[in-house]
Formats: sequence, C-alpha cells, structure tokens
Amino acid sequence: MGAVFLHGALRDPDLRRIVLDRDASGVKSGFLPDHMVTLAQGGGHPHITPRAGANAVGALLKGVSAQEVERLDFYAAGWGDVPREVAVQSEGSVTHARAWFPQKTAVQPGPAFDLEEWQQHFGALDRIAATEVMEYFGSIAPDELAARMPMIRARAASRIAATGMPTSLRSKAGADDIDELASKTLHAGFYRSEERVLRHPTFTGGMSEVLHREVFVATDAALVLPYDPARDRVLLVEQFRMGPYGRGDPHPWMLEPVAGRVDAGETPEEAAHRECREEAGLTLKRLERIASYYCTPGNSTEYFHNFVGIADLPDGLPRHGGLATEAEDLRLHVLGFEAAMGLLETGEADNGPLILSLIWLARERGRLRASA
Repeated sequence: MGAVFLHGALRDPDLRRIVLDRDASGVKSGFLPDHMVTLAQGGGHPHITPRAGANAVGALLKGVSAQEVERLDFYAAGWGDVPREVAVQSEGSVTHARAWFPQKTAVQPGPAFDLEEWQQHFGALDRIAATEVMEYFGSIAPDELAARMPMIRARAASRIAATGMPTSLRSKAGADDIDELASKTLHAGFYRSEERVLRHPTFTGGMSEVLHREVFVATDAALVLPYDPARDRVLLVEQFRMGPYGRGDPHPWMLEPVAGRVDAGETPEEAAHRECREEAGLTLKRLERIASYYCTPGNSTEYFHNFVGIADLPDGLPRHGGLATEAEDLRLHVLGFEAAMGLLETGEADNGPLILSLIWLARERGRLRASA
C-alpha cells in the first residue's frame, strides 16, 4: 500500500472514482510546496510545475494498492504525465507520495487551475473520456493511449454535443425509453465500434423484439466549401479515401470540401477555420452555415457541421496541402462555379457534403456575389 498526491482534475471525486474503480475514502487535503497547478496552454488538462513560493493544492490518498497505482499511471500517461516521488505536507506532517508531472519540459503552463471552473467547463467531458480510457487499462500500452487521447476526447465532446433537435413531426419518444440489455466494444483503435442489444418503443405501441445492432462511434466534423464570390470560384480538396477503396471503387480518390474533426473544447466554427488553415492555407473571412446532420444515421454516430467559407481564391494558390504530422496527402483544386456545378452533372461529385454544399451555393450564390 502506498500514498498518492492527486492534483488538478483528479481532485474531482467522480473522475477519481472512474480512474480508481472505487470510491476513495479517507482523502485528505495537502499541498506540495514551491509548485503550482496550471492549465496547459491551449488545452483543458492541468499540469503541476515548479513555482517558487507557491503551493500546489491536491488530495492526499493513502492505502492505495499496487493495481490502483498502475491505473493512475495509465491514466496519467494518456496526458503525457509520468510519476515522481514528492514530499507532501498535510495536517502538519510530511508524507512521501507519488505524483504525476509532465514528461515533456516543453509543456507551457497557462492560467492557474481552478477546480470549480474545470468542473463547469471540462468535468463532464473528461469523465466520459476517462470511462473510455480506463476500458483500455491492461490491454494497450501507455504510448498508444496517449496517441488515442485526442480522438477519445473528441468522441466524448461529440456525446455532450448531442443535445437533440426539435420533435414537431417525429416521435417524442426519448433515449430513456429504450431498453438497453447489453453492450460491448467490438473494436477499439483510432476508431471504435460497439454492439448494443436493445428494445425500443414501436409506433404501434409496445416494445420491439430484441435487436442486436452495431454502431461506429465517431466524432463531430466540420466541413467547409471555400468560395470566392468576387472571382466566383470554389476550392476542392482531393485525397485518397478508405470508404471508396473498401467498396471496391476503381478510383478511390475523392473531391471534397475541406473537412476535419471537431476537437474537444472546440466549436464547429473554430474547427472550420482551423481546418481551412491547415489543409489549404486559407484564412476565411466568414462562415455561412448550411446545416448540421448525421451523415450515416443507420450505423454511425458521426455528425457533420457543413459550411461555405467566404475567402479569397486568387491565381497561384498552392496545389498541395495538409499536415505531414497527420499523414495528409492533399491536392487542391480551384475552379469556377460553372465547372464545379458540372461535377454534379457528370457524377464526379459523388459524396454527400460536396453535393449539398454545391446545391446550397447555387441557391445562395446571387446573394453572396451581391455582397462581395
């Protein structure tokens, strides 16, 4: 049995319960002298860093089993933190305990960590993410967890964002009316798939028979068709896609709008601007919202936020784009409105977001050009 010093988000009892897999009784307040807990710049995860004269407040927990320490090590590794022995002051005495510090010295501290503020803005998200993280304890290496963490948190953020749309026409039955009998994870990698065994209310009354359904658990995504109303041009992105390849399409390269995942803590609009910078080197003037929708509701949780982005598209734009760190191999095409609409006629535009974006642009083109 040992002692651990839990700072930052792990001061939250609900998150602590998920990571330890038990209620932690006997928690005492403590602090680590000459240290401070801050939020990492650009993110919501708190780190502990040296700071002369400051006291890093945390929770001191004794009697922690070896497996519980391993669970804490695993969770911390997902954030890039590693264990270190520290001397914690609590109730007038010093206790040697295990704490977790950033592995990379390049982590830049941001504002001071405030537990109540974290609980309000990030608590629900990180608890959902931690539930998935701890499913992988004992089955994947810590380095692999760290690589998966952005996708795990994006899935958690997508779940929180699923607030529901109006039910003026469709059924007012809710998710709480569904009788879920069992669930299991079928695959967990960069992507995740699950099986659910359930019954749901029927339109004729009563409940359905027991159904076994598989679902691809994805994230929200932002999609942007850049449009220059002064030059009457659009920009398309071309890239290899696994969907067409897996279907057996002889030409598995797609012409698409700019697209990318909505990261945790990011709005769809922020993601749209970021993706245009990363994929095409574009700074958008503004966004025009088209719609938000499920792309494949029969078997996927993926949810699209579709925009047209007003931008300058002069001659001489780069022909290639994307981030090498994400293995993106993108070719950029700038073409006139009529040529783009011709892709609908020939069928070369054969994915939903591009088709929807072009049809919306055809409807709104006059207004956009008049205001250019």
